[in-house]
Amino acid sequence: MRASRIVPATLALMVALPDTVWAQGGGEGGGGLFDINTGLSTWTLIVFAVLFFVLSKYAWGPILAAVDAREKGIQAAIDGAAAQNAEAARLLDEHRAQLSDARRQANELIASGKAAGETVRKDVEEKARAEGQAIVERARVEIERERDAALDMLRKEAVELALAAASKLISESLDQPKDRALVERYLSDLGKGSGAQA
Repeated sequence: MRASRIVPATLALMVALPDTVWAQGGGEGGGGLFDINTGLSTWTLIVFAVLFFVLSKYAWGPILAAVDAREKGIQAAIDGAAAQNAEAARLLDEHRAQLSDARRQANELIASGKAAGETVRKDVEEKARAEGQAIVERARVEIERERDAALDMLRKEAVELALAAASKLISESLDQPKDRALVERYLSDLGKGSGAQA
């Protein structure tokens, strides 16, 4: 790793420094603001190198491993979320397709129901029309039969009236005013008799 390269670079830097850096300051009583204390600098560099080595050996590895694991976990979560998002989008499209298909089927059922209702209505109308025509035809036949029966009865009664009137006329002498009075009396007797029967 990078830590294993930094330690040798630091040691090489310490060896390459000129002797003036390692020499002690020339005067007593401390140095100026820009004077370098080589002993302190050397020990600082040695402590830094040792600390750097210990941290790189024991701390940075687990820290970097934890960071890598965390990064991989986050990436896995992102990939999982993307996969779930894609699955949700696919399911949404599938749901929309199913909903569209259900609407289409419902419209087809409604149209089919309307067509069936129209067919039933037409059938009922045709049956009602046919039954109505059959009823009218039966009534017409019945009326004609009743009319024919009434005409037959009327003819029979007319014949009986004519025969009765003729027998009355024949039994009595034929006199114009007398014949007229006889027929009128017979008709009035017949009217009284039919009125009593009614």
